[in-house]
Amino acid sequence: MIQFLSLKKINAKYADELKAACARVIDSGYFILGPELQRFEQAFASFSQAKHCIGLGNGLDALTLILRAWKLQGKIKDGDEVIIQANAYIACVLAITENNLVPVFVEPDANNFNLDPTKIRAAITEKTRVIMPVHLYGRLCEMPEIMAIAAEANLLVLEDASQSHGATLQGKPAGSWGDATGFSFYPSKNLGALADAGAAVTNDDELDKALRALRNYGSFERYNNLYQGVNSRLGEMQAAILSVKLNHFWAEVECRREVAARYLAGITNPAIKLPQWEVREQHTWHLFVVRCTQREALQAHLANHGVESIIHYPKPPYKQQAYEEMNHLSFALNEQLHREVLSIPIDPSMTDEDVETVIEVCNSFSA
Repeated sequence: MIQFLSLKKINAKYADELKAACARVIDSGYFILGPELQRFEQAFASFSQAKHCIGLGNGLDALTLILRAWKLQGKIKDGDEVIIQANAYIACVLAITENNLVPVFVEPDANNFNLDPTKIRAAITEKTRVIMPVHLYGRLCEMPEIMAIAAEANLLVLEDASQSHGATLQGKPAGSWGDATGFSFYPSKNLGALADAGAAVTNDDELDKALRALRNYGSFERYNNLYQGVNSRLGEMQAAILSVKLNHFWAEVECRREVAARYLAGITNPAIKLPQWEVREQHTWHLFVVRCTQREALQAHLANHGVESIIHYPKPPYKQQAYEEMNHLSFALNEQLHREVLSIPIDPSMTDEDVETVIEVCNSFSA
């Protein structure tokens, strides 16, 4: 069986370094808000070409707390609208509604699956305050166009870069375009911890201060609480692990890009629509997502030939029971994508034979 993603193999390559990092934390006696977190925050801020990085418990908290901080700063208020592509993961919508804001969905780009800049202007109303481009599958959204629209309409931009660490356009990586960015370091991400973990990055000094307080019960100083905060702190152990992983990040991304290039050149089955890749640096290939009108048949065919695949995602957030009040919404293109998308293995630990097998199995599929 060719696994969709083997975290065991990926982490095994760095096992000695990871164990040494964990031992260093244990020996230090610091486990929360210590030197390992400070070291990682500085490194990841530099990586993202941002002034500040705030380590948090997970990616959802990153998005939620950024929006909450903007409310505290008076930049947004209850009932304001956030424009977001309709195929975003539900975490993005949860962050919006948790802050009593209103998600305004627009159709994604059919070819790259990201927020379509041409759909944004028509969705702007007098209540619009934020655009949330979600860099899905590892590909950076068309940020120059999105930032131009935001500047024109005086809107905040909150990037969700949970799947796109390191993706770059015009020399600027994810995390350096918007007013703030949320990252996830969930274990399966291209930069993954060994537990839940996340971060926010920003160039805004006041937002940085607010987020550092909000993550720590609303406090800078023990027992002196400025805000009604939460407990969402990236721990020393995971920060140390992420520092190790960051040192090897680009080698793994190059492996992913090589696999993607071989897929794009080798999969020639007309029943399988391949993703777009025009600018090499724009995509870090967290996922390799194809489209097929006979998706269930293709997935069964892959499984029968020992290739694991996953559907990201079978149902859009506005069709979930959790958002019953939104179930009446319909976006034809987006719902077509949700019926057709299928993620095939793109794992930096894949062998050449694994890649060839996936290509051959895809090409042997008959709709």
